[in-house]
Amino acid sequence: MKLFVEGGGSSTALKSECREGFKNFITKAGIEKRPRIVACGSRSEAYDDFITAIKNNEDAVLLVDSEGNLSDDCQDGDDRTKWLPWKHLGKRVGDLWAKPKASDDIDCHMMVEVMENWFLADRAALITFFGHGFKEGKLPAAERAIEGIPKSEVYRSLRDATADCRTKAPYGKGAHSFKILASLDPGLVAKASPWAARFLDALKEKMA
Repeated sequence: MKLFVEGGGSSTALKSECREGFKNFITKAGIEKRPRIVACGSRSEAYDDFITAIKNNEDAVLLVDSEGNLSDDCQDGDDRTKWLPWKHLGKRVGDLWAKPKASDDIDCHMMVEVMENWFLADRAALITFFGHGFKEGKLPAAERAIEGIPKSEVYRSLRDATADCRTKAPYGKGAHSFKILASLDPGLVAKASPWAARFLDALKEKMA
């Protein structure tokens, strides 16, 4: 099975970091038999690559940022297998993506709102990664639901929290994101993010 993920830009080195980050995250989640991870670059490239795989009758899963808040009708009920990510992506200005006929909603997954929202679930990993000078108090309050924090606030808080770090530059997506992803505790992320839990549960089911 192939997992098509948004991320990695156009850099070969960054795409390698993206694949490694997701590989470590998935492995630590207890998924020993991993999918083939494809770092696609942009979200549109991830969608296009996924569509091509589906047309070629390949077993494929898509993982992209939601890039915004999700309406209740996309995530109604406790059964996450019945949630509707394609509904969100189909009406979001900038995407307007159609669900492939040969694919189901459970083959589509989202990081809500962006991958960096996941980081807020494991603050110990951020403290360890950035070291001396990291200001945890600049992050959104720990009791806030991480999927309800807008991406602009997530990015700003990470920059503010790392502005005075001595051993690393302020947070930069290319420089830090996939290294941090590799260091996260997937259990904490899944506990804090229902969409992350949905993604990991679906992978476990598919790779069993």
